[in-house]
Amino acid sequence: MSVEIKTAEITPIRQTYGHTKRRFGDKPATRYQEASFDIQPTTNFHYRPMFDEHHELYDTGYTALVMEDWYAFSDPRQFYYGAWVAARAKLQENTESSFAFFEKRGLGARLNDDVRRLLTRCLLPLRHAEMGANMNNVGIAANAYGTTLSQAHMYHGMDRLAVAQYLSRIGLLIDESPGALLAEAKTLWMEEAAWQGVRRYVEDSLVVEDWAELSLAQNLIFDGLLYPFLLESLDARLMEIDGGDIAILTDFMGDWFKDGSRFIDALFKTLAGESEANRVQLTRWVAHWRSRAVEALTPVAIDADIELDAALAVLDKRLAKLGLLETH
Repeated sequence: MSVEIKTAEITPIRQTYGHTKRRFGDKPATRYQEASFDIQPTTNFHYRPMFDEHHELYDTGYTALVMEDWYAFSDPRQFYYGAWVAARAKLQENTESSFAFFEKRGLGARLNDDVRRLLTRCLLPLRHAEMGANMNNVGIAANAYGTTLSQAHMYHGMDRLAVAQYLSRIGLLIDESPGALLAEAKTLWMEEAAWQGVRRYVEDSLVVEDWAELSLAQNLIFDGLLYPFLLESLDARLMEIDGGDIAILTDFMGDWFKDGSRFIDALFKTLAGESEANRVQLTRWVAHWRSRAVEALTPVAIDADIELDAALAVLDKRLAKLGLLETH
């Protein structure tokens, strides 16, 4: 008895879902496209939100900027929930390995008092700033229009929570009396004159109503100045005082910042490229928040005996590339 096996080609009735077909055509869509584009409700809302009766639940009026199509923005990382979780799991695995290496070899006990003092005065208070960044990005996710925008900021907000937690762990790892350095860092955040400008910046940003201005103030300007300062200037200063081992614990911040900057740059390039009115408004916001960020971080840099100029040059180069830096 012989068995004859035949193959048959089955042509699918549909190549993709309706919402991706309308936007991208009748062809197979990527997972990112399926999970991100045109899935936010646009009609038939039951009532306006009780916390803001002047806007719909999803409303383009939460920002002064105007876009013909709010889905013009696409995350260059192609992060939908599954892709973001996978990427962050890999980053966490690498970071945990670094922390385990540091702890296993007792590198915290080898740090001298100058290194501990610098980290306590210049790095550990930033865990409170990171919690503010978490709140800001989650707030942006609530008000931004379009899933590509809202989900990217939500993921970014959750990343900030993780950074705050890792900064806390650094404080515990380098502390000879666990908890003492974190308590001192909180006191610095609340009372030290050098930190009140940063604290004021964070608290003022928490009440910015325009989500696009808030993303600019937090993710483009403040982070764009802070992270080059931490990852280059502070790292160089630590090397000078025999604190280079700390780079093992902070290296993940550089990878994360580089990754997040890709979506932030793409966002503001898209917003500014839509119209001259958008670009002018963004440039005004940049001028305001850039000066405030410099004013806020300068006392911290002076207290740590570190120049802020190099970090500011990195930020200005980035802003100029986006066409948002005023030239006189």
